[in-house]
Amino acid sequence: MISRQGQETTSGTGMLAEDRARAIVDLVRREGFQAIETLAGQFGVTPQTIRRDVNLLCDRGLLRRRHGGVELPPDGENLAYPARQVLNIEAKRRIARLVAADIPEGASLFFGIGTTPEQCALALTDHPGLRVMTNNLNAAIALSRNPSCEITVAGGRMRNLDRDIVAGEARDFFSRFMVDIGIYGVGGVAEDGTLLDFSSDEVHMRQSLARHCRQRFLVLDHSKFGRGATVRGGHITEATAVYTDRPVPEAIAAQLHDAGVRLAVWSEEQFTASPQQHNSRRGSP
Repeated sequence: MISRQGQETTSGTGMLAEDRARAIVDLVRREGFQAIETLAGQFGVTPQTIRRDVNLLCDRGLLRRRHGGVELPPDGENLAYPARQVLNIEAKRRIARLVAADIPEGASLFFGIGTTPEQCALALTDHPGLRVMTNNLNAAIALSRNPSCEITVAGGRMRNLDRDIVAGEARDFFSRFMVDIGIYGVGGVAEDGTLLDFSSDEVHMRQSLARHCRQRFLVLDHSKFGRGATVRGGHITEATAVYTDRPVPEAIAAQLHDAGVRLAVWSEEQFTASPQQHNSRRGSP
């Protein structure tokens, strides 16, 4: 069935296929393995419809097939970049709006790797006079839409699927500069606030970025808290500010408070009520 907007729907709940796919991922994240028959009953559609949904989600890397159903990919293994680009996309866009409101015109910036920094770059395409250094080609391409933005990109061998550079000659890239603000993400945050990533190269680049900027903006959506990754490096309290879409775990919030780290959490009312207030925060770096 096709909706009036031209998007696919199914019988039963009448939910759009893309909305149902997001709901399936959310359900598996909350409750673990889900059988095809259970999902069909949950969403009021046929098992054949659910199989089409989960095949698409598995192809994107968001879920993994297991006999009779689906589960999350194993911990310690990052999702493919295209899958991460659509995962929690609205949360990442909200974080990007928070960050953009705090970036002064004419600022010098680092962008680290990952999909949330990429969304932050997209949110800055109308900021005049930015100077950007990055090893994230997705962020560089996004900012290339901004005609007044000066962009410097790290050299070295690109990771084709991620479109970033984290090894070889790129390892010393950030140490050549000192900028106003570094914007970076992370693979996960342990319960004690330790930052986690999926390779030692990723950790090295993130820590090098953080050492060579005056302010450190850590950007991460709610799913990163408690998420497993294999390589330790750094702590959440080393950031100047942490930007996220939902309230963080109480223990993390207490650590940030004690360390004097600013915590910025998305508020719908904050943005809809006074967008001019946010725009007025752009001052000199």
